[in-house]
Amino acid sequence: MKLDSNNHSVFSLNYHLILCIKYRKKVLTDEISGYAKSVFERIGANYRITISEWNHDHDHIHVLFKAHPNSELSKFINAYKSASSRLIKKGFPNVKKKLWKEYFWSQSYCLITVGGAPLEVLKTYIESQGKEVKTE
Repeated sequence: MKLDSNNHSVFSLNYHLILCIKYRKKVLTDEISGYAKSVFERIGANYRITISEWNHDHDHIHVLFKAHPNSELSKFINAYKSASSRLIKKGFPNVKKKLWKEYFWSQSYCLITVGGAPLEVLKTYIESQGKEVKTE
């Protein structure tokens, strides 16, 4: 596993983000998704966030991204949703017709931490700390 680092720490912080379109309207095309991705990359740079993987369906997106320990994820997500909503509706006027209010994204989102080891392996490792290992 490749670890990231800064002056005082070593880390690997990966997240899976799912954002849904307001009212689950099926307005995402490849072009709109690509545009939304470019906005994510621009805003993410300010928060030290980088995309590892991006994909979409017609009514939601999935993003796998890496962050630094001092990245303020909730602030980033709110900034992204606000800016991308405004820019998408401005750049793609047909989307605005399908969404009758000012919102593009649903208010809620799903953010999941993604690690290299399954939780059960980590739990077992932590439980075993301080115990002598028997070798035969």
